[in-house]
Amino acid sequence: MSDGRHDEHGHPDEHDPASHGREPLTGVDAGELHGTVEELAAALHAYVETAVGVRAEFGAREADEDPRVLALEGRVGALNARLYDLLHARLGLHADLTGMTWDDGDGDADTPVEPGDHDTFHLGFVVELPPTVSDLTLDAVIDLVDDGGAQIAHTLTERGYVVGEWGAGRGAPVLLDDDEDDEDDL
Repeated sequence: MSDGRHDEHGHPDEHDPASHGREPLTGVDAGELHGTVEELAAALHAYVETAVGVRAEFGAREADEDPRVLALEGRVGALNARLYDLLHARLGLHADLTGMTWDDGDGDADTPVEPGDHDTFHLGFVVELPPTVSDLTLDAVIDLVDDGGAQIAHTLTERGYVVGEWGAGRGAPVLLDDDEDDEDDL
């Protein structure tokens, strides 16, 4: 874009030669980065305390939709975005700090795969409404994510993969039944 803005985030284009160059970067003041991490840590601690309190009042489904919980999730998401933007602007990094990985202990990446082997993959988005008045809603996002999931499943199938199931969800990864033996027992 020629107007000096990022296409993806709508934030000022901070691709300066120093932070995005090939040369090592020295003399970076990490103060603002550490400050954002401290704010993020405080927000996560507040989330845990609030979630424990809300869960003591309500069932799991109601607690998931409690406005106090949702507000803190929004705060954590905004701080994650701020940290990403700062790391990108100051260091030129595209930090993947919000992904989730479970260590199943199922061997390492060098283990050969066999036909029929399978794994579960997740793709997550932190979506926020624009700061201006708009007719956009967060509820409409799930339809877009669902459409994208269908396209990805179709592409995987076209390339020869077997997609046994897939799902789209809001707030947390969709948990798929990974144990095929359970279906045989029904």
